[in-house]
Amino acid sequence: MYDHILLPTDGTHGADRATRHAIGLAAAHDATLYALFVIDEDVYQAYGGDEYVHDREGLESGLERRGTDVLDEVGRLGAEEGVEVVTLLERGVPHREILLAGDEVDADVIILGTEERPGEYRQLLGSVTERVARRASRPVSIVKTPAEEPE
Repeated sequence: MYDHILLPTDGTHGADRATRHAIGLAAAHDATLYALFVIDEDVYQAYGGDEYVHDREGLESGLERRGTDVLDEVGRLGAEEGVEVVTLLERGVPHREILLAGDEVDADVIILGTEERPGEYRQLLGSVTERVARRASRPVSIVKTPAEEPE
């Protein structure tokens, strides 16, 4: 039923359960897991970073290192379960890049993690997960993590 599973992740607490779920699903279906980390262009373009001397010290470089570390961890966890993990590091607007990646890898399902928050919090900030779920033309599975759950 599943051959290609897309797991967008930012490596936060809310993404941990989704990662475990995606790896388990990929293992059960002998599917390829595509792990995606999006470097949010709005974050690094909004910040000039004048105090940095070299590009490798800047915010964008730090986000790239974070993305690489997160994807490496997904790859390691997948390998422990015998799952083929393809890592994707993209720059752009997260929900748009997720939807594009879903099309590019022909994902049978997009698995997203989210940390449960009170309604007022969601109304103020919105959510990449909510945007993807509303706009996706392919199945989306949302894995919730209670905000107070210890890591």
